Amino acid sequence: MPDIATLLPLVGLLVVTSAFAGLIAGLLGVGGGIVLVPAFLFTFETIGYGSPQVMQICLATSLATIIVTSIRSVLSHNKKGAVEWGILRAWAPGIAIGALIGVLTAARLRSDFLQALFGCIAIFIGLYFAFGRRDWRLSGAMPGGGMRALLSPVVGFLSVLMGIGGGSFGVPMMTLCSVPMHRAVATAAGFGLLIALPSVLAFLFVPVPAEVRPPLTLGSVNLGAFFIAISMTLITAPLGAKLAHAVDEKTLRRSFAVFILVVAANMLRKSFF
Repeated sequence: MPDIATLLPLVGLLVVTSAFAGLIAGLLGVGGGIVLVPAFLFTFETIGYGSPQVMQICLATSLATIIVTSIRSVLSHNKKGAVEWGILRAWAPGIAIGALIGVLTAARLRSDFLQALFGCIAIFIGLYFAFGRRDWRLSGAMPGGGMRALLSPVVGFLSVLMGIGGGSFGVPMMTLCSVPMHRAVATAAGFGLLIALPSVLAFLFVPVPAEVRPPLTLGSVNLGAFFIAISMTLITAPLGAKLAHAVDEKTLRRSFAVFILVVAANMLRKSFF
């Protein structure tokens, strides 16, 4: 067990990064997992719990925070009538199935492979935030039928392998299919719950060997990191939502893109060297 002199700075790091994750979630409508997963990884490795299973703990713990933040976000957006419940109902089965497949897959992969996967997908997300435009359109409506049956599990599957909610994939997909931005952000919060709830329940039954398991870990979910993250994101996410109306969106998106690209490059570096 690490001493207090080691733990206190790391707890401080988790507090700061969790606050930042909540702020970003409120500002851009993306899940804080894309910030939390690297922060959890750094923390656990620094206190001596790096192992082939450490990324599973980071993913599961990040997804556990998304259950709480998604519920709060959906309820808040629903009061304003912004949630597209028809989209959520239609996409729910496929997303949940994809999420469960994601857990089964993640449980069998080594941490370095999951880090490389996180880095590769995060690069695409970062490039979208850097160069994507709100007026881009692929379709006049959300996909249905066979295309929805194909895409919905992919959203759930990839989100679990990154430990993120529905925003990073759901918001771009919905806006490209002509869903207004504020409704896409609101509905993507529901995607987060559809992804996180079944996957976290499954991760509770994915064991981590005792010798590499951080304290307060249940299954693959670390309760200590979970409570720190939740306590901060619930405070800062509403602040981010308010700031979104006061900050130039293009500057904000590109600044976030640079941050994500740096995080992605570091993940790739760690996975290969």
